[in-house]
Amino acid sequence: MKKVLCFAMAFMLLTSMAYASDAPCKATYGSSDTVYKVATGSPGELGLLEVLAEAFNAEHGVTMCWVKAGSGKSLKLLKAGKVDACMVHAPAAEKQAMKDGWAVGRTLIGSNEFYIVGPANDPAGIANASSVAEAYGKIAKAKATFLSRGDNSGTHKKELAIWKKAGVSPSGDWYVITKDFMMTTLKQANDVKGYFMTDSSTWVAGMKNMDNLKVLFRGDPMLINTYHALAMPEGAPKHELAVKFIEFLGSEKGQSIIRDYGKDMYGEAMYNDAEYAKQYDH
Repeated sequence: MKKVLCFAMAFMLLTSMAYASDAPCKATYGSSDTVYKVATGSPGELGLLEVLAEAFNAEHGVTMCWVKAGSGKSLKLLKAGKVDACMVHAPAAEKQAMKDGWAVGRTLIGSNEFYIVGPANDPAGIANASSVAEAYGKIAKAKATFLSRGDNSGTHKKELAIWKKAGVSPSGDWYVITKDFMMTTLKQANDVKGYFMTDSSTWVAGMKNMDNLKVLFRGDPMLINTYHALAMPEGAPKHELAVKFIEFLGSEKGQSIIRDYGKDMYGEAMYNDAEYAKQYDH
């Protein structure tokens, strides 16, 4: 009996350590001792997550730890039990997570879109492309400098899908892998006057500092970027709190924050709400 009890206690200790480790907070919002972890990339980088956290934390008396990670890593952290919820844009991987049972509560929370930006002289001539796949094909044919995050993020997954549709396996000196986040890679593209697929939210936030770049292609339905939130399944330490946070994101209060975020700073919203995003949610 003592052996069983000791084993159970050891298991619980190891489990709690697994939940806490390898997911450091990029930022912490709130001062409560009750802390929940949310993994995401651009919404945290661009400040939307902080505004959402402040509103949610005030209602529930809790503290959010933001774990900075692209969609691929965010989902891995969720699967490993190292975060309680995530906000991601990798629909196929999200659906598989739900099917496999290690994520629950998948909720559409909004969208933005991808732009292909590049130097104003557009050496690959993508501005006249009829589709994003054609635009990528032109870049590869011209061997024009193209920056890729190469980090298994939602952006990288989308980029790879476009190359596949274009029938191109990108490689060579012209194809530059940064292994970095959206804003940092956008700045690098500006420095080297290269092409890059940035999300519209990051472009709105950074465009005033991108003297060497302009939006050259947009509008292909393939470039619409839908965001969903997912939580750890029942039995996880902060399952109920994570589910409440996701429900808040989908509520009118949460949606109002999402659809209005950026207007006061940039004169336009950085994200669309879930109602708008529905038309692209497949």
